[in-house]
Order: sequence, then structure tokens, then C-alpha cells
Amino acid sequence: MEQFDLSEARFRPVSELIETPIWVFSVANQGVQSSVRFPGAVDSKFTTEMSFSRPSNMPAMPTYRVMDSDGTIVDEKHAPTDVSDEEVLTWYKNMLTVNIMDLIMFEAQRQGRLSFYMVSAGEEGIAVGSATALSPDDVVFAQYREAGVLQQRGFTLQEFMSQLFSNKNDAGRGRNMPVHYGKAYPKQYTISSPLATQIPQATGAAYALKLQHLQNPNNPPSIVACYFGEGAASEGDFHAALNMAATRSCPVVFICRNNGYAISTPTLEQYRGDGIASRGIGYGIDTIRVDGNDIFAVREATKEARRMALADGGRPILIEAMSYRVSHHSTSDDSFAYRARVEVEDWKRRDNPIIRLRKWLENKGLWNEDLERDTRDEIRRTVLKEFSAAEREKKPPLREAFTDVYEELTEEAQEQMKELKRILETYPEEYDLREFEDGIKGL
Repeated sequence: MEQFDLSEARFRPVSELIETPIWVFSVANQGVQSSVRFPGAVDSKFTTEMSFSRPSNMPAMPTYRVMDSDGTIVDEKHAPTDVSDEEVLTWYKNMLTVNIMDLIMFEAQRQGRLSFYMVSAGEEGIAVGSATALSPDDVVFAQYREAGVLQQRGFTLQEFMSQLFSNKNDAGRGRNMPVHYGKAYPKQYTISSPLATQIPQATGAAYALKLQHLQNPNNPPSIVACYFGEGAASEGDFHAALNMAATRSCPVVFICRNNGYAISTPTLEQYRGDGIASRGIGYGIDTIRVDGNDIFAVREATKEARRMALADGGRPILIEAMSYRVSHHSTSDDSFAYRARVEVEDWKRRDNPIIRLRKWLENKGLWNEDLERDTRDEIRRTVLKEFSAAEREKKPPLREAFTDVYEELTEEAQEQMKELKRILETYPEEYDLREFEDGIKGL
């Protein structure tokens, strides 16, 4: 065997072999050091005092706000000078529209005209405020209280109603439960029922956007905005998604609506840490906590988060927006079984995003009681008009139950359609097809 003389050999540092330096340390050869770059905890300082870090000894993360509950700007340097009064009025009307639509559709479900509904009362400012900072090319993964995001991004009342009634005009072809909205552009992925599944999907989509931009830098950069509640943050999907986003430096802004309750479970029974924001710090993600009742604070935080998410090749940002869930969790829930009615009524009177922005508008002379009454009446009439029209529309053709799974119908799907048609023709008295477009011919 050939012998090698290693007396003149030199082991080159890894940093000379790769573009990004990675320092390799030998603890034994370092002598007295103040810190060691452990692979799992870079720059951890040495100490001779054994002390366990206790959350109770640490201050809670502050909550950023621009406007107080009286509609007064707390610090004028953060006043919304980059938007016109007309834009702010549009935001306010969008919040009113969602709020009024919620009231009407909740009652419609109680009347048996709708199978299911979820309202956004108390959280309209988070949805509309964050949406004002997004571009049409930004991708949205929502949970189910983000009607304000769609409203702000151009979703029409006809589109809302068509989805809720699963009629032939529904972009989802009537395949989803109510409030599971989606739209091709601006890019809004269809909402899913399983809790938190959209969070890792958002991370994957953000990574894809990053790779696409690297392949074609001429494409305008865009981010993913991912919405979820603090209850969803208890799912494993949340932790996996944030860790993946951090390690792969994905341009995604996670927006957590901390509204105090995950269906029947209050936050005190969900976690012992400092809300959801503290988890972002743990995953190495830039994080901010904002007042969710303050639309200006939500907008400013989201705007800056979007900028940061696209800087230096991309990185994730976490926003925890603090709010209170005024409504029941859904039409299937009675929240007074687990919380006091007086608590809810107190929040309704004390503070909510619509009242707060209205006070700001009134302070500037842009709004008054007459405008409030007339605008609410007009919105209500428009919602009821679209409600009645959508309720009368037929359901999609039966064929739509088989389409869009593959680009072309498979042989198996075609056989299933034939069998379905045979059964419907054999037992016509058992199946009323009048509510479907084209009836039996729809197959």
C-alpha cells in the first residue's frame, strides 16, 4: 500500500470550502472562553451561576398600537399619513359590510336557509387592516374569519352569497361547506375545514415563490399571508410550519388572531406561555404583537412585515393580533355555555375595531350619525338583494361532482357518472333534480 507523508499536510477550514462560513470549534483547544458556538445554541455565554430561566420573571411582550379606544392617535409620528381619507372610509365600509353580512347570514342559518356560518365580530380590523398592506399577487391562506380580507381584496357580495348557497355561480362548484371561500385572483386559496392545515401549506407556497423569484428575478416579488387563530397554534401543523419557514427563510407573514377562545377553550387553558408571539421568538422568527382592534396598527405592522419578509432573500415574520371573539365560535356553538354573557356585552360596549375607527373618522369630521345610518341601510339592502338572488339560483350541474380532480375525466369517473345516471333514471321519484342546473341532463 502506498504511504503518505502527513507532516506537511494542512486541514482546511470548512469556511474555505464553502461560500457561507461554518466555524468548527474544539472545546478542548480553546482555552478559557466566554462562550462557545455550540451547534445547537450559537453564542451562548458561559456562566458559573446555575439559574433556570423562568417565564414569570420575564416581562410580557408589549402590544403595539397607533390609535386608542377613543379613536385618538397616541403618537402622531405613526399617524396614517400615507393613505387618503377616502381609502380609510373604504376600509370602514368594508368592515361594516362584513359585520352586516354576518348578522344576516347568522339569522339565515337559524331560519334553516343555510347549513352553517361563522361570523367575524370583533376581528374585522385584523382582516381588513392586514389586507390593505397586501398586493394582489400576494398569496393568502386563510382560516375562516377572514371575510374582511376577501372583501378588501375585491370579493363581491355575489361571490360571497354564491359560495354560501353553493349555487351554480360558486367558484368552488358547490363542493365546499359555507364560508370556505376561495378565488383565483387576487390569490386566495380555498379555506379548509381541518384546523391549521393551511399553515404548513403556506410555508410550502412561500418557498415556491422564493424559488420562482430566484429563477426569474424580473418577476415582482410576492409573499404569502397565512391567517389562523390561537387555537390552531396548538396544532402540530403550526410548529412544523414555523420551523420550516425559519430554516428555509420563506417569505411568509403568519398572522395569528388571538381572540381569547378556541371554540370552548379559553386561552388560560390553552397555554401557559406569553401568548403566541413568544413562540415565534423560540423559532428564531421576527415577531410583533399588535392591538387587533386598531386597524392602523395592524396595517402598519403588516406593511412592515411584508417588507421584511422580502428583504435579504426572504424570511418569515409572525404577527400576533390581540382581539376578543364577540360572537359564538360558529352557528353550531353556544358560547354562553362556557363564558358569561356580561363579559361579551362588556367587550361590545368597551372596544371593538369598528367603533374605534368610527370615532377616528368622527374626530376628523369625516363621519356622523346620519352617514352611519344611511350607509348601514344601504349595505343591508344590498346584502339582502344578493342574498335573495343567490338563494334562488340553481345548484351546479351534477357533472361538476366529477370534474376538476384530473385535467380530463378518467375512465373510472366516466363509468361512475354513467352509473349515477342509470340510478337516477331508474328511481326518478326518489331524487328531486329540479334544483340542479339542467337536471338529469347535467350528467
